[in-house]
Amino acid sequence: MDAVLETYGTRGFALWPVAEPPAGSLLPLSGDLSPHELGTAMAVLTGYNKGRRERGAAVPENCVQQVRRLVTTECVVAPGGLRLRDTATGVTALPGCCNGLENWRDWLELLDGGEPWLGHDPTPGMEHVGATVRLWPDGDDRQGLPISLPLAQLPPLLSSVQDQLVGFLASVEAWAAQYAPPLATAVVAKLGEDLAISAPLHRGRD
Repeated sequence: MDAVLETYGTRGFALWPVAEPPAGSLLPLSGDLSPHELGTAMAVLTGYNKGRRERGAAVPENCVQQVRRLVTTECVVAPGGLRLRDTATGVTALPGCCNGLENWRDWLELLDGGEPWLGHDPTPGMEHVGATVRLWPDGDDRQGLPISLPLAQLPPLLSSVQDQLVGFLASVEAWAAQYAPPLATAVVAKLGEDLAISAPLHRGRD
């Protein structure tokens, strides 16, 4: 399980260095991103989110103006979500459209018998079977192999996701210190709070 960010729309971005879009346009977030991959993630986050004072304003002319979009938005929306892959079968469930990484903790609802919404087109389908959850990558087509996820494995999987996001946040701090020094502390605090990165994991919705 990993946290992924959609990277559509980053071609032509020129305020800071970015990487070529990855295969499938999904970038796994962690502290191991290259400087250009980190630049891609920040291009997505700052471009997707516009603070109230930034809406309708001119196109940002420099890095600080671009990052301020993220800092001043009401609540960060991060296009993407969690990607789950069965290493035995190779079946992969991707986050659907309109899902957001800011909702990654919703997966904890599975522990209480719930079924979190994971987006649409495709819409992953879920079924509780005892202590296991069967997950079909596309709920409209349950003819293929599902991913069988033992619920006992979910907490450590989500803990690993949290570790990835904590590492990503540490990298953002160093990146922001280089490209938007006046906002470095603020952007790290904003992402940490709105993406619920550091708070302890609890059963059910936080």
